[in-house]
Amino acid sequence: MNILITGTSKGIGQAIAEKFLAEGHEVTGVDVLPAGIVHPSYRHVVTDILGGELPRVCPDILINNAGVQDSGRDIEINLMGTIRVTEFYLPAKPKSVLFIASASASTGAEFPAYSASKGGIVSYMKNVALRAAEWGGIANSISPGGVTTELNRHVMEDDGLWAQIMAETPLKKWASPEEIAEWAYFVAAVNRSMTAQDLLIDNGESARAKFVW
Repeated sequence: MNILITGTSKGIGQAIAEKFLAEGHEVTGVDVLPAGIVHPSYRHVVTDILGGELPRVCPDILINNAGVQDSGRDIEINLMGTIRVTEFYLPAKPKSVLFIASASASTGAEFPAYSASKGGIVSYMKNVALRAAEWGGIANSISPGGVTTELNRHVMEDDGLWAQIMAETPLKKWASPEEIAEWAYFVAAVNRSMTAQDLLIDNGESARAKFVW
């Protein structure tokens, strides 16, 4: 299948792209940064999801992962950029649309604009699911809690902050990008009957909604 993924230069997006490539799919990645992947079935397009030119492809699966955190433009980029990308590709009638949201969409326990942007994504996902059902398509979101990415190095390398975070995390660990990629692959490519749902993957963080930074 043809897969389009935004935000593939690093972190969760790169891990998702690598998972789909390993499963034999053709992947187009979109990011404002250069490619972090070299693979014969991977094409990388450097562009901005909010205002840049998007690649003219017809994806079987669309995965909206690109986003920023505490940037001053979180709602503009995370929510409006994601809506722009999705509406651009919906006429191609993808079989599946997946949104990478955040546990903060449910708990609110993070930066205000970031939490709001991710909550908006979950709501928008449900709207997309209702429309995609007209052609048998599905739309879902996954909401990771803490993930061991470069973005979170600030707290991962601070022993005091990390101890506070683990005190708020019942399973005493964070997910790896590769684990989130496994969830993304199942929800977007294996699942055919679940739609309009958000899956919380947070090692139990949401049971104790205290944000540590």
